[in-house]
Amino acid sequence: MKDLFSTQSNEYAKFRPTYPPALIQEIISICPSLNLAWDAGTGNGQFANLLAPYFTRVVATDISEKQLANAVLKPNIEYSLSDSLHIHIADHHADLVTVAQAVHWFKFDEFYKEVRRVLKKDGILAIIGYGLMNAEPKVNDIILDFYNNTLRGCWDEERRYIDEEYKTIPFPFEELHLKKYSMPYTWNIDQLVGFFSTWSGLQNYIQKNNRDPLPELRPLFLGTGLTEFKVEFPVFGRFARL
Repeated sequence: MKDLFSTQSNEYAKFRPTYPPALIQEIISICPSLNLAWDAGTGNGQFANLLAPYFTRVVATDISEKQLANAVLKPNIEYSLSDSLHIHIADHHADLVTVAQAVHWFKFDEFYKEVRRVLKKDGILAIIGYGLMNAEPKVNDIILDFYNNTLRGCWDEERRYIDEEYKTIPFPFEELHLKKYSMPYTWNIDQLVGFFSTWSGLQNYIQKNNRDPLPELRPLFLGTGLTEFKVEFPVFGRFARL
């Protein structure tokens, strides 16, 4: 698993969107029991925090010490600096394994082997992601130009799995089909630009060009005449009962 988010860990905690409560409820409803969940690639514990009210114990792992330092603390969340290939959970003890916006960085075969080991019979694997935001046309044009043109050549190869909505990741399981969800927001310029600051492609651009292109976006968004921006993130996933 690549660590591409330690540098911007503070911004990640502030500006990344959260997930629909209805999605959490649907995942919870299909779990065999609610004793133990493992959130792999937890980052700042965003998804682990959503699971915590329902599970007796949540184990949350990530390879970024800085991300974990910004994690949401709950008494029943156990954070661990660890890859997602060798986790200290006993065989067939987990009711649920989740990965939110991270599986594209994983070694699939090794991760799935560990998933099979830790999940109990009828346990649930939930891989969740969200794509590039949609907005009204004049805002969308700015976002797409920044994503596709300014950051061209700066996205890691694995990013394509997000663009393809995880439809092309290896997934050697009999699939469950959950409802479709989205995440709508009304953001100001600071929130919009703050979200872009969390992108791995932006960090790669800064390292490559030794400059930050984000300040150039502000006048473009101001030029739309808007002070608030309605954006919506499509949510997608791959789900299985093992």
